[in-house]
Amino acid sequence: MDSVDAVVVGAGVVGLAIARALALSGREVMVLEACEAFGTETSSRNSEVIHAGIYYPTGSLKATLCVTGKHLLYRYCEARGVPHQRIGKVLVAVDDSELPALAKYEKQGRINGVPLQPLDAAQVRRLEPEVRAVAGLWSASTGIIDSHALMLALLGDAESAGAMLVTRTPVQGIELTDDGMIVRTGGDQPLALHCRMLVNAAGLHAQSLANRLTRTGSGARPRVPPAYFAKGHYFTLAGRTPFKHLVYPMPDHAGLGIHVTLDLAGRCRFGPDVTGWPQAPEYAFEPGLRDKFAQAIRRYWPELPDDALQEGYTGVRPKVSGPTEPAGDFLIEGPAEHGVQGLVNLFGIESPGLTSSLAISWKVADMLGLRRPADLPEGPLGADAACDATSLPAGQAADHARA
Repeated sequence: MDSVDAVVVGAGVVGLAIARALALSGREVMVLEACEAFGTETSSRNSEVIHAGIYYPTGSLKATLCVTGKHLLYRYCEARGVPHQRIGKVLVAVDDSELPALAKYEKQGRINGVPLQPLDAAQVRRLEPEVRAVAGLWSASTGIIDSHALMLALLGDAESAGAMLVTRTPVQGIELTDDGMIVRTGGDQPLALHCRMLVNAAGLHAQSLANRLTRTGSGARPRVPPAYFAKGHYFTLAGRTPFKHLVYPMPDHAGLGIHVTLDLAGRCRFGPDVTGWPQAPEYAFEPGLRDKFAQAIRRYWPELPDDALQEGYTGVRPKVSGPTEPAGDFLIEGPAEHGVQGLVNLFGIESPGLTSSLAISWKVADMLGLRRPADLPEGPLGADAACDATSLPAGQAADHARA
């Protein structure tokens, strides 16, 4: 039986960030991925947004890891040349009934350490002339990123530090023993690996993997939360986009609403919605959604042209709360939570998981008693003036001062 210091199951952006952290700490790391390539599920089917950290409950892992992760991610992208842009976001209230919600998010942003600039209707129009709103908030630290390039950089760092990625290798079982774990895989070349550290970063399949843990010797198996899957759709915009920034309406119960995102080439897409809670991840584009999207978009962009929406792609979010429950937090459980030395389970790592990925890797390293990556700053991050400035884009600040 082969032996390795640490196994990371799942090669999405979070798994790769963790593998990087473990390898840079001096551990021999193997990353096991069931698919044919890294990042083919949640990490490649999202909005590619660097989130500011506005919405999440005070003290939650989503709030703290998103804000810290945002700082780390901008620094990492600049150091590694990962394409990104600090494009900014306008959060809008389309009528007076939404003003209390807007005020709530301004307050929550401030509590979370994310300063926001209040905007009146005229200031929203100067930022986004075709957007209809009675008021808004400007988030200067929201950005966009090339998620594939980020994963390539993380994988490159991990491999340079000695880690190995093995694809087409689904994990079939994990046996917890008194001196570590034995991982058994399927695939083209089945493996049996002994390791002393194992990180379950399997995303959509994390609960399924955790349920395949067996125990020899003393001790109980870690608890596994229920798994839910929230499916969302994206439409793209045919023709010229009128937007220069991201535009978000007031969030709905299940997500952040059907919002405007831009990619690094300036192409516009709308979404995601939440349509369906499948029993297992599936990515078929549901028919009959165009009118629903158009109605939602025209609340803040009345001039959306007829027939301008084109079917884009779908994504599925791993969740630990169901459709009638409040949104759950990240669940990241290590030896202190479940009593199994060397094991970390990550459940419900949905948005803002990409933004939080480097901060999550710090947390996992801490749980395993390892040092954090030496090429990123140690200890808690303070305010980053460049990242958290509330200033409006060039050309808008003077108009704002006169308003």
